[in-house]
Amino acid sequence: MVLSRDNGMPPTAQENLTKSWIELLRRSLLNLFHQPPNVSDLATKWAPTMKQHKNSQQLNPNWAQLQQKLKSHGSRPPKSSELSDSGPSKSVLGKRKERADAEPDDRCPDPLMPANSDFGLTDAIAMDCEMVGVAQGNKSALGRVTLVNKWGNVLYDEFVRPIDRVVDYRTQVSGIRPSDMRKAKDFCTVQKKVAELIKGRVLVGHALHNDLKALLLTHPKKDIRDTSEYLPFQKEGCRKALRHLAAELLGASIQNGEHCPVEDARAAMLLYIRNKKKWEKSVKDQIRFKQKQKKRKPKKKPVDNGALKVD
Repeated sequence: MVLSRDNGMPPTAQENLTKSWIELLRRSLLNLFHQPPNVSDLATKWAPTMKQHKNSQQLNPNWAQLQQKLKSHGSRPPKSSELSDSGPSKSVLGKRKERADAEPDDRCPDPLMPANSDFGLTDAIAMDCEMVGVAQGNKSALGRVTLVNKWGNVLYDEFVRPIDRVVDYRTQVSGIRPSDMRKAKDFCTVQKKVAELIKGRVLVGHALHNDLKALLLTHPKKDIRDTSEYLPFQKEGCRKALRHLAAELLGASIQNGEHCPVEDARAAMLLYIRNKKKWEKSVKDQIRFKQKQKKRKPKKKPVDNGALKVD
């Protein structure tokens, strides 16, 4: 601001007036840059925006529940007894706990799972085979063979390439597919290996005559334990299917669709192991009875030569 010296004012008054204007200008600038904002004006200005932001945020359900309980009980936090009396918790964690309690794990362990990890040869071996159709499809041929030891561990499990051409894989029952034949072994190799494994051992299975026929093998009758032939497993002289025996006596579900020879062999072995004592006793009794019959000599009938007795 420039003040003229020709306005008739004394120099001292002019200097004082200049200082006053400068001081006024300084205070105005200080008030402009350093004056604290008016809170009420800011609240009025930003209230709609803050309200919209608050509504857009989702409140944690646990925090919302705590706020509600604090309001109902005043500033005093509720006691644990009051929380328990108020009913089940609606929090997320509460729901997770309720769901765990409502759906307990009642699943029983699979009885067909191996008892241990011993894969060695045992005195008893269970066998099961799956067949495929050859010729015109009505003739059965070996498609897969499985052997397990008495613990249920697999000793041998191979797909077999039949000598004749396969026309029906019977996948719905056998579970065998054309792709399995790519890694299949020839019949003679499998036959020789199975014969080596079962030699001198108790052979367990279901309807073993069919499996042995498909393998073109024989086995001593005294060493065969067939679950379809064991009388206590039969009902009024009728043979039961392996899946029925497994369900009734083992509580195991098998053959629901495609058959698994590993499961079938394990089921037959477990049926034998659980009834081994009585089963072996009945086998010994049968052998003893047959031996007694052989030792009995037939009575000689008197020879009638047509001669007349003379008194």
